[in-house]
This record gives sequence, C-alpha cells and structure tokens, in this order.
Amino acid sequence: MNIIPPATPWRFCLAPMMRRTDTHFRHLIALLAPNMRLYTEMLTPNAIIFGDRHKLLDFSLIQSPIALQLGGSDPKALLESAYIAIDCGYTEINLNCGCPSNRVQSGEFGASLMKNPETLNKCVRLLTSKLPKNIAVTIKTRLGVDDIYSYDYLNNFIKRLIDNGVNTFHIHARKALLKGLSPKENREIPPLNYDWVHRLKDDFPTTIFVLNGGLKNLDQIKTQLTRIDGVMLGRHAYADPYSLMEFDSQLFASELKAAV
Repeated sequence: MNIIPPATPWRFCLAPMMRRTDTHFRHLIALLAPNMRLYTEMLTPNAIIFGDRHKLLDFSLIQSPIALQLGGSDPKALLESAYIAIDCGYTEINLNCGCPSNRVQSGEFGASLMKNPETLNKCVRLLTSKLPKNIAVTIKTRLGVDDIYSYDYLNNFIKRLIDNGVNTFHIHARKALLKGLSPKENREIPPLNYDWVHRLKDDFPTTIFVLNGGLKNLDQIKTQLTRIDGVMLGRHAYADPYSLMEFDSQLFASELKAAV
C-alpha cells in the first residue's frame, strides 16, 4: 500500500503507559524509532510540584521533542506543573481524559473528566491562555465513558475543547467503563470503534486526530494514516519494541530519501 503520510509531528506516537514509559524505556525507543513522538507515563501535578522533579522529569536529549502527560482536574496545579515541565524542556502538555483506574476516579480526573466537561474546559482554558504559544496543549481521551456513549456527545465534547484552543487529540477508540472492569480489561473488552475517529476527522478537518487502540502491524497503521493524521502505539510497542524500527523506517521513508 503506497501512501503519503500526513505532514504532522504526531504521525507516529508512543502511548503514555503507567510504570512503562519511564525515561529508560523512552531512551530505548528513541534509539530504535527516532521519528516516534514520545510521551511520559501519566503524572499528577502534585507529584511534580512537591516530589522529586529530576526523577520524574529528567530525559536524555535524544528523546526530544517530548510530551508530558498530566492527570489532574485542578487548573492552577496543572498550570504550575506545566510551567515546571516547560522549564525542563518539554514542548507538549497532554491532559489525560481516558484513564479508568480507581485512582483517577477518586481524584475526579482521567476518564472521569468526560463526565465533567465544565471542569475539563476550565483547565484547558487556563493552560491554552497562559502557556507559551509554542507549547502544544493536547488531549488524550476515550470515545465515551459508562452510559455516556453517543457520537453526538463525543462531537460536542471535542468541539468545545477546540473552541478553547486544543488542536490535537489522541483518541483511544474505545469507551471506558469505570465500574466492573479493571484498567487492563478496559484496554481489551470495550469494542474498538475506528469509524467514530474517522468521523471526527471528517467533521473537524483542520484538527489533528491521532488514533490509539489495537494497532499491531504496518498494514493497519498505513490504512489508518489514509484517514487520520497519526497513530499511537502502546501495548504492542512495549511487547515488541524492535518492530518499531521497521514501522519508523517505512513511515518516514520519504524523509529519509530527501535527506540523502
């Protein structure tokens, strides 16, 4: 299959994974797939503000440009932790609106924010208005949560965020069930629905959409890149990191030829 990949820095992304995407794993991926955009595991603002910042935020130069994923719902704490990350060299702040763990439910962030768009948009407005314009504020979200699962709701959810300054979305193409499923089961049991991600791209053509969920081989990736702007790999990247070498070289072949 011959395609011209979309010209976006989000074409090929490593998903943030708790207790997985630490600086050591990201360094390995940067060596194997130098064009892959890297994300930290989800960190809370208070961990950054009051914790060991060097341990949490240090990264090797080869990992740049790099994104920090934050999980929180306090606008001021999110902004303060984002400033700290920017001082450390991060160029993207990604807000988690998809994690279904008990921890995020008790803190009312992660996937819980899909149920509380007013709080989410308050956070986003502060970040997009106060952070430097060269810092991307992005969102990683699900298609829905619990009984909130309709395309109309998702479309409006995305539109409000776009209106508040977000232009890049990483969509895990499943709903999240906060009761009855473990985080692991939430990555496997709710069915994938790529069509809704494609519809979002059709409805908001100037917005960047990155698809996450179930991608395991180059043919799947190339097929999705004919419809959306980028792909994000998580569990497959961790289980078989060496496959990313082929993916990276194939997806960026035109750039490599131009550089020769």
